[in-house]
Amino acid sequence: MGMPPKEIKILVVDDHAMIRNIIKDILAKLGYSNVKDAENGMQAIEKLKAEKFDLVFLDWNMPVMQGIDVLREIRKIPAYKDTPVIMVTAEAEKEKVLAAIQEGVTNYIVKPFKPATLKEKLAESWKD
Repeated sequence: MGMPPKEIKILVVDDHAMIRNIIKDILAKLGYSNVKDAENGMQAIEKLKAEKFDLVFLDWNMPVMQGIDVLREIRKIPAYKDTPVIMVTAEAEKEKVLAAIQEGVTNYIVKPFKPATLKEKLAESWKD
């Protein structure tokens, strides 16, 4: 399983600008420049409905709408039924991981993480 093509469109959803910037920075170093971000779940859903993204990085703990609820909403949109969604979170409890899997999460990154982990999860999550 290889890395996704460099031109894919990625949405990074996190309420902390610093985390969004870290993820965007890692993605840029990996050659991904078509990256947009959202600071909460409502904003993420609006952006996903407005244009087509190929992959989503999604924080769990956010105000307005928790990541797991955003994930449920994403999976209700037919165009995003199979879109890779990678949950990025400090929540490492097994119950939470299982809940995310049941809701259709593609992969999981626990904060804090290394750039290599993000690259690895990106490759694992991409189906050619």
